[in-house]
Amino acid sequence: MKRVNVYLAEGFEEIEAVTVVDTLRRGEIDAKMISITGEKNVPGAHGIVVTADDIFESIDNMESDMIVLPGGMPGTRYLGEHKGLRKLIMDFVEKGKPIAAICAAPSILGKLGLLDKVEAVCYPGFEEALKGAVIGSNNVSHGGNFITSRGPGTAIHFALYLVELLRDKETAEELKEGMIVQC
Repeated sequence: MKRVNVYLAEGFEEIEAVTVVDTLRRGEIDAKMISITGEKNVPGAHGIVVTADDIFESIDNMESDMIVLPGGMPGTRYLGEHKGLRKLIMDFVEKGKPIAAICAAPSILGKLGLLDKVEAVCYPGFEEALKGAVIGSNNVSHGGNFITSRGPGTAIHFALYLVELLRDKETAEELKEGMIVQC
C-alpha cells in the first residue's frame, strides 16, 4: 500500500489538508497527517484544530511515497521555514519521489529553486514565488515530480489526481462518481 504524508503547520488550509487525506484513504492509500509543530493538535487557518497522526521528528519521513503540502497562511510560511521539511523535500527530489503542493504551498518549491522550466499552478497572487516555473492554466498541474493545484476549490480534483497517480485511473473515477464530484 502506498503511503503519503500530508504536513501540517499552524495556519494550514483545512479544506486542502483534510480533503486530500480523506480522498486518499477512500482510495486505500495510507495517508497520514504529520505535524511540524511538535504537537499533535494543529490549529488551521480558520480555527479548526486537527489532530495529526504523528509528529515530524517522531517518524522516518523518507518511508512515505509522496509528500503533500497544503497551503493556507501562515501555514505555508511555517512549512517553508521548517529546516527538517526543507531537507526532506530536497531528499525527495534527489530520489525522484513525487511532491504535491496546493494553494500557496507551491511557493515553497519555487523558493527552493525546484520549479525551473516546470509547469506549475498556485493560488492567484503567488505566481512570482514560483521562480522559473511555466505557469499553467489548469486546476491541477503535473510537471516532472511536482503536482500542484490552485486552492481550496480545487482540492477534490487535486486529491483525485493523486489517487490516479498512486493507484490508477479506475479507482479515481470510482471515487469521483461515489463522491458525486462534477467536473
